[in-house]
Amino acid sequence: MEEKILYLPLKKKWYEMIESGEKPEEYREDKPYWRRRLYKGVDWSTGEFKDFTHVVFTYGYTRRRMKWQIKKMLMKFGNPAWGAPTDKMVITIVLGERVE
Repeated sequence: MEEKILYLPLKKKWYEMIESGEKPEEYREDKPYWRRRLYKGVDWSTGEFKDFTHVVFTYGYTRRRMKWQIKKMLMKFGNPAWGAPTDKMVITIVLGERVE
């Protein structure tokens, strides 16, 4: 199966939380930009996103990066301690194993 990689720059706090294993998912607001970018290949019966297989997080716009498998992508209320808003659902990227 061909890898389809999503590239996302992160702020220091979120990058380090994911790198340490403290934060097992990443969030994006449900806005038109992210809908266009992430909603391709949605399985609406389960709410899961099927388009991307891996995500590469970068430390801001530096060369420091890490690659993770994407377990699934769905809409849900996220954890506010991990950066999700408290009052609305977000696109949630649930991480699998770290690849690099």
